Amino acid sequence: MNDELIIAHTNESEYRSFISNKKNEALQSRMIVMPIPYNLKVTEEEKIYGKLIQQSDMKHVHIAPHSLRSAAIFSILTRLKESKKQGMDLVKKMRMYDGEAVEGYKENDLKEMQSEFVEEGMSGVDPRYVINRISSALIRQDLSCINALDVLRAIKEGLDQHPSITKEERERYLNFISVARKEYDELAKKEIQKAFVYSFEESAKTLFENYLDNIEAYCNWSKIKDPLTGETVDPDERLMRSIEEQIGISENAKKAFREEILIRMSSYSRKGKKFEYHTHERLREAIEKKLFADLKDIVKITTSTKTPDATQLKRINEVTRRLIDHNGYCPVCANELLKYVGSLLNR
Repeated sequence: MNDELIIAHTNESEYRSFISNKKNEALQSRMIVMPIPYNLKVTEEEKIYGKLIQQSDMKHVHIAPHSLRSAAIFSILTRLKESKKQGMDLVKKMRMYDGEAVEGYKENDLKEMQSEFVEEGMSGVDPRYVINRISSALIRQDLSCINALDVLRAIKEGLDQHPSITKEERERYLNFISVARKEYDELAKKEIQKAFVYSFEESAKTLFENYLDNIEAYCNWSKIKDPLTGETVDPDERLMRSIEEQIGISENAKKAFREEILIRMSSYSRKGKKFEYHTHERLREAIEKKLFADLKDIVKITTSTKTPDATQLKRINEVTRRLIDHNGYCPVCANELLKYVGSLLNR
């Protein structure tokens, strides 16, 4: 008789039940067990959901941006173990596992956490549960588009029906849904921020040029010409700091940051290139945050008003078009996002 190899898979609880049965002792010595944990990276979990949806009868439904990410955040949090490392919480750990930099922690900290719990990833919510909950939400509500709030709501409603979740686990999972919701809130606000800033890109470029003029004068110990009066005045410290503070540049670090920008400008000039708005990632982020902070009241009014005037309507249309053409939204979820962020900003 030829040797044969049978490959099978199961979950851990079923395996424990199998080996505890005395009738299966003869098989135990012939088995090679390979524990394979659930995925622990948010971006990879997103891909799993996307693939499962494409293989299902849900592929015709539009999934709004960040919907699957929100579900993935929830799932990964249920699988992670609390680290003993000082100052480390599950959200920071989740980000580090996903390849993000977390202030105060290095590559060695990540490696230590990954070896801290041998059984990490062997428990928690499985991808099937999330996909089933998304499917049930679509069937029940007959939706043509589903967003992050729909997904998280469906996951929450399903916890009461999940047969293997204890009361304590349910409380933990409800907390993780709240965390995923907070993470989505930040993503939603950034999405609208970028769309609004794009609509005001000329303003962003003007602010950028103004900042460069001021730091050049500051670094060269010279004055700057006031565009309105024509007078020569000192560099505008309030303007420079209002931009730098958006990305956490401290008072002590401002000189080094400004000099670094000036060096970069000189390098571009020597190569015959123009130092533009999108050239320096951190400065671009600072300009956008500053502009959005200045526009915040406009955004509040524009996104929350029930009867927008002609100017507000034009802004809404510009932002909606940006969300649809460049960010992957459909008219339904773009409109929902505007309403939702409007409610967040008015809290």
